[in-house]
Amino acid sequence: MTASTPLRTALTGVVLAATALIPLQGTALAAQTETAATATTRAASVSGIEDATALALARSLADPAWKRQVRTAALAADSVDLRALTSGSTTAAGKSLASKVATADQKVATAKGLSSDIGSLLRVGLADASMKSRLTAGRAPLVAAAPSDDDATFTAYDSRGTAHELAVESVPEQPVYIVDIDGTKAVTEGLKVVNRALEANGLDVPAPAAEVTTAAPLAATGIDTTLINSVRLSDDQEPWVKGDAEIFTLVTGFGTDGKPRVDTVEMPYLNTDNTTYYPNQVLVNWSNYKYSLADAVMMEDDGDTNYQSLAKAIVTVLLTITDQGVYIPLADAVLDAIPASWWTDDPDYVDSWYTLAKTTSGTRNGAAANGWLNVSPYYVPAL
Repeated sequence: MTASTPLRTALTGVVLAATALIPLQGTALAAQTETAATATTRAASVSGIEDATALALARSLADPAWKRQVRTAALAADSVDLRALTSGSTTAAGKSLASKVATADQKVATAKGLSSDIGSLLRVGLADASMKSRLTAGRAPLVAAAPSDDDATFTAYDSRGTAHELAVESVPEQPVYIVDIDGTKAVTEGLKVVNRALEANGLDVPAPAAEVTTAAPLAATGIDTTLINSVRLSDDQEPWVKGDAEIFTLVTGFGTDGKPRVDTVEMPYLNTDNTTYYPNQVLVNWSNYKYSLADAVMMEDDGDTNYQSLAKAIVTVLLTITDQGVYIPLADAVLDAIPASWWTDDPDYVDSWYTLAKTTSGTRNGAAANGWLNVSPYYVPAL
C-alpha cells in the first residue's frame, strides 16, 4: 500500500529531524566526554586533591570535639601537619579522616613527581592572622583549598558540605582554614629530583651552588663565588590567602666541560613581597662554569608543579644547545622549555637576571622588574 502524500511528507520530516539530531548528539557527547576528562584531570591534580581534602575536613568539623581540637591547633601555629593532627586525634571524626589524609598525601606526592616515601605534605592553618579573634570567639569556620593565583574567587565549605564562593582580593569576615602543602618541603625534595635528572644527563654535578659553603669540597686555592647580600621582590605572585611564597632560582651557564649547566638554589627565607632580606647566600659557584658569565631565573612553586616534568623539559631543551666558544644566555632557553600550560598556577616565573659576571657588584634589577638583587664577589678560601 502506498502512503498518502501528507503521510509521506510527515515521515520525511521525522527522518530529516532525526538525521539533524545525530551530529548534535555527537557534539553533546563529545562535550560531556571532554568535561568528564577535565574533571578527572582536576581531581588528580594537587589543587583537586587539596579541594577534596578541604571538603572532607569541613564535613568532619560537625563533630564538636574534633572541631575544638582543630581550632586549638590552628590558634597555636600558623599551619599544622594535617596527617599528624588527624592520626593523633582521639576523636571519632579525626580518626575517620586520618586514612583519607594519608591517601591524599600519597596522591600529592605522585602529582608533584616526588618520592612516595616523602611523608606528609598536606597542612592546614588559618588563611589570615586577623581571623584568630573570630575563631576564638566561636565563629564557625569554613575550609578551603589554597586557590590559584589566577582565580578571582575560591570555594570554601562549611560543616554541612555546602560550598561558599569567597573573593581572593579581600579577607572574609568568617574564619577560613586553608588546606595547602608544605611548600618548603616540596621545593627541597623537588629540586633534588631536578638535580638528579640534570646530573644524569651531564648538566649538573654534585655540590650545587647554594651548598658550596657547607658541603662542596674546596679547591686548594679556594673558589670564587657571587654572594647575595640582599634581595627584595615587589611581587611574589602569591595572593593573601596562599601565604608565604616558595621561591627557588635556577642558575644557568656553560659548565667546565662546555655543556649547558643548571644549578638549583633554594631560597626558603624569601617569603613575602615588599620585604628586604639579607641572606648572605652563595648564588653562583664560579668553579662550576667555563665562562665568567651566568644567568639566574627565579621561580616559585605554586602547588601543581611536577618536578619530574620540569626536569625533563629543562634537560630536553638544554641538550640541544652546544658551546660556540663564547658565552650565550641560557635563561630564555630554560623559560622556553616550560610548557605554556604551566604558567597557570604552576612554577610562576618571578624574574630573571642576565649576564651576571664574576665581578658583578651592587644592585641589579630583574628583567621583569619584579625584584632586585644586591650581589658582590665573594672568595671562599681553602681550609
